[in-house]
Amino acid sequence: MFFFNRFAAFCFLLAACLCFTACAEKKEGKVIVSEQEFSIRQDAEYNWVIDARGKIRNVGEVDVKKVVVTGYCRSCGEVLTAGVWYINNVPKTTEQKDVISYLPAGDEEAFSFREVAFYFTQSGQGPQDLPEKLEVVIESFETVDE
Repeated sequence: MFFFNRFAAFCFLLAACLCFTACAEKKEGKVIVSEQEFSIRQDAEYNWVIDARGKIRNVGEVDVKKVVVTGYCRSCGEVLTAGVWYINNVPKTTEQKDVISYLPAGDEEAFSFREVAFYFTQSGQGPQDLPEKLEVVIESFETVDE
């Protein structure tokens, strides 16, 4: 009987410990874009592209790694038309995104990538303005296990 009581107490303590660790609030990572800037660059005689740069900040409670940052032009067309900003519908290339390998909690890191949107003209006259609805997006990240 003594063995059974000890075994039951041990099982109860083990179950209680498992409940407490399972119910413990896990810390989450959160990364935001703190600065963003877009610029037009002439890529060839009749071609222009939009490049992006800025900073991201880890505002979460834990360190993060493999932060993928890219950009989108939500107002650009998907059809190649002279004199109009457009995007292509292929997966982002390594030129079109930046990967921050490690970002500690509270820190900020610079990013840059190219070719958010494209523009061409047959006259050689470049675009006057950036298109509307340009944005930098945190595509993904992983939290660092403590």
